Amino acid sequence: MGSNKDDELLERAVIAGTPTASPLGCHVWSCNEWDPLEEVIVGNPFNARFPHPDKSTQVAEYPDRSLDEIPRGPFPERIVEEAEEDLQEFVAVLESRGVIVKRPETWPHEKQLSTIHWETSGYYNYCPRDIMLVIGDQIIETPNVIRGRSQETFSYRPLLLDYMRSGARWISAPKPMLLDTLFDVDLTKPTPRDDEPAFDAANILRFGYDLVYLVSATGNELGSQWLQSLLGDKFRIHLLKDVYFGSHIDSTLVALRPGLILCNPARVTKEDLPEIFKQWEVIFSPPMENTDRYSDEYLSKCIGSDWIDMNAFSISPDCVVVDRDQTALRKLLERHGLEVIPIKLRHSKMLGGGFHCVTLDVRRKGRLERYFDDPPAVRRAQGGHHRL
Repeated sequence: MGSNKDDELLERAVIAGTPTASPLGCHVWSCNEWDPLEEVIVGNPFNARFPHPDKSTQVAEYPDRSLDEIPRGPFPERIVEEAEEDLQEFVAVLESRGVIVKRPETWPHEKQLSTIHWETSGYYNYCPRDIMLVIGDQIIETPNVIRGRSQETFSYRPLLLDYMRSGARWISAPKPMLLDTLFDVDLTKPTPRDDEPAFDAANILRFGYDLVYLVSATGNELGSQWLQSLLGDKFRIHLLKDVYFGSHIDSTLVALRPGLILCNPARVTKEDLPEIFKQWEVIFSPPMENTDRYSDEYLSKCIGSDWIDMNAFSISPDCVVVDRDQTALRKLLERHGLEVIPIKLRHSKMLGGGFHCVTLDVRRKGRLERYFDDPPAVRRAQGGHHRL
């Protein structure tokens, strides 16, 4: 070990507890949203169901509806079959680029789940992004907000065991109780109370040692505090508050490469962004196209927002997968030097998952590093500029 400079740096980093490059043989290593992709998990739509209508589902997915108005039961068979056809096309594109693709097991989501406080049924394992967070060589099961997702990671257990055996650090957040009182909130600004840490992994975007955490219907502020305590003070978590309460961050902000971020103009302005982005180029998505393809009946059951097709997934800093129908968005990204791969997820709005949602980038090339200067207050406290 330590036969060259990189090995020596890595050895010192591992001893210090925070690797800055992928540990030898470990299959888990992803530090941001854009480094060259090597391995990814793509979700599974089979046996998908609407989340059981309870207070957790109401806050997280349907705050504008009463419990009686929330759809229930399995998603229509045609939608599930077409979703899988689209995912297979996506997988074929990824594999043609040399990416290793893993899929979770089909799971009996119709089975009942219970604690001493509540009973529910499962949801789906279509969106691995929602339930697991990869930071460096750590893969973290998050304390999800919807009760029906409380055992969803079980369908990924064989993959998680393989990753652990390869050297990854497999961590599970404290299991939330998800009592009714957690969801006693203003449904016009639905954020779970800070009774316990509760958040979906998809509330977070990764920028090396900096994370942006959306406080919303699927993530309370206490969740960010738990994550900060886990990661330690070398990492910084920046809260994005009072901009969008709907659910996840990845149709609000899309991190494309160092220095370039795509924003949703209906939700954020430059002034809303954390201060760290002051030196970055901020571009705004054009309006979504082909939204009139949905019938009223279809829309009545949809989980995804009107902006779900802004949800993009980077294969590298120079290549991004984007919804085929979004011509203006594709042209915008191409003008900024990106190769755009157009693919279609026909039921992204129904199932609530675009390309970033249905993936978990388990392994990317690259190092764990900083992409932002320290704020002045941090520099003063540390006695100068600090890089890890």
